[in-house]
Amino acid sequence: MPGHTYPGIRSLLSRWLAATAFLSLCLASFCAGTVQAQEPPYLVTYSDALEEPGNLEIAVKGVEAAPKNANAFSGATLELEYGAKGWWTTEVYLSGQTTQNDSTVFTGFRWENRVRPLLRQHFINPLLYMEYEDVNRADRSFLEITGHHSISDLQLTNAEARKTVERSMELKLILSSDVKGWNFSENFIAEKNLASEPWEFGYALGMSRALASKASARLCFFCRQNFRAGGEIYGGLGDRYSFGWKQTSQYLGPTVSFDVPKGPTITFSPSFGLNANSAGVLYRFKVSYEIQQIFSHVHKGAN
Repeated sequence: MPGHTYPGIRSLLSRWLAATAFLSLCLASFCAGTVQAQEPPYLVTYSDALEEPGNLEIAVKGVEAAPKNANAFSGATLELEYGAKGWWTTEVYLSGQTTQNDSTVFTGFRWENRVRPLLRQHFINPLLYMEYEDVNRADRSFLEITGHHSISDLQLTNAEARKTVERSMELKLILSSDVKGWNFSENFIAEKNLASEPWEFGYALGMSRALASKASARLCFFCRQNFRAGGEIYGGLGDRYSFGWKQTSQYLGPTVSFDVPKGPTITFSPSFGLNANSAGVLYRFKVSYEIQQIFSHVHKGAN
């Protein structure tokens, strides 16, 4: 927005990028079996992709915005995703944020589990998602949007928002289909604060495809098969007493990912707010590594 400066955010992003680069070098030297996760380029929507058993994905996901009548902020979430079984993936999230002219705070953690009830591939592949959240109201991760989330929530100071800690259970029905190189994914979300608040609802829809269906015969950095592109739309659907679009936040944006050869997968998306309850633009990004058979590498290192 006009007149805004971002020295704090730029400083944080510089440190974040430096930390990511350091993490990349450590992982590359520690583990020659690093590979990119072959997943759709979504930052909010889930597909039916699960982590391979024994593999660990380490990712840093960020979001930056300058909402109207509020301070600019930058949020970061560390994700540790482990393939427990062929039908079960578990993941831990640690989130924090920094707000210009305010402070930097840790906002909480999440523990997620995704289960595949049908082991074979079908035209529509369902997943069941269960997550426990322990986050305070200063959270700026935007991992999903439910209920009547509003831009007014972003106008609270960190000191005010941290006083309210929400412990909740989140459920999702994830549906995903692959058709002629395209992926179509639909998420339906129900979230219940373990206190006395009503059930809240939300959704996320995504579609994407690789820019090339076949790998090139030669090795190259910017080959089309290293890129995936698509789009997402997501937002809240109110609660059990006022279900629907009224007084909710809604976002729509393109997404693109780049699988760096022998390196990380980088994903970026500008999500545009579709109504007055939404921030103007959320600039979202993710850097991720998938490490094959993490415990075998730890065992070899110990020997």
